[in-house]
Order: sequence, then C-alpha cells, then structure tokens
Amino acid sequence: MVFYLVSGIIVEGLIADPADGTLEVSLRTIMAFSSIAMLLLVIRKWQYFNQLFTAIFVCENFIMTLAIAAEALDFVMVMNKEEYREEISISLAILLVGWYLAIVSYILRQLFSYKMSVSIILAVSYFVATYGIPMLVMDI
Repeated sequence: MVFYLVSGIIVEGLIADPADGTLEVSLRTIMAFSSIAMLLLVIRKWQYFNQLFTAIFVCENFIMTLAIAAEALDFVMVMNKEEYREEISISLAILLVGWYLAIVSYILRQLFSYKMSVSIILAVSYFVATYGIPMLVMDI
C-alpha cells in the first residue's frame, strides 16, 4: 500500500501539481479500498478481502512501476525532441491500461470463478471507480 501511494504520487507529481497528485492518489486508494470492500460485501465473500486486496495491489504496484518508467521515457523523449513522442506515450498508456484491466479481470475470474465477460465488466467498473471518480473530483 505504501509503495502504491509513493509511486502514484511520483507519477501524478510528474504529470500535474504534486499537491493535486497526492490528493488524487489518496482518493484513488480510498476508492480502491471501498470498491473491493463493497464488492465483497455485496457477494457475501468478505473472507477473501485480504487475498483480493493483496492481489489487486500487487498488480497496481507493478503497473505503477511501469508507469514511472513510461514517464521517465517521456521525459527523455521531450529532452531529445523526439518526433513521435506523443504517439509513443499514448500507446504506452493504452497498453498499460489494457494490461491492468486484463490482470484485474483475471484475478476476479480466478478468485470467484466468474465468466470472462463478468470479470471484464467488474474490472472496468473497478478501474472507473478507482481512477475515473478521483479524476473527476480533481477536475471540479
């Protein structure tokens, strides 16, 4: 959890204001905790909380580490005035989000034996709740 907070603050601090980044990462952490808790309460499988929370945050930490590397690459490309910097950065972001959704979907499918479609819908919903809502709150 601490690694997620620190790495998230680094990534968001590189993109935006460090204070805003810290607040957004804190909101994302709260939303992640709440989303996982709500899902497990609704399906009445609270005993899986530690297992699911750990699995998802290991995924989050891995993807966040790759996001830091992508931000560093973007910085290097800006300094070198790379012609296709934007296309490369956007492609990496899409790849990371897609990979993130695939991993979270896989975790949900394996832990609860959901069909693939249900696990993908839950993974996208989790992503929207943990990234979209804090982003909207920060834009207000």
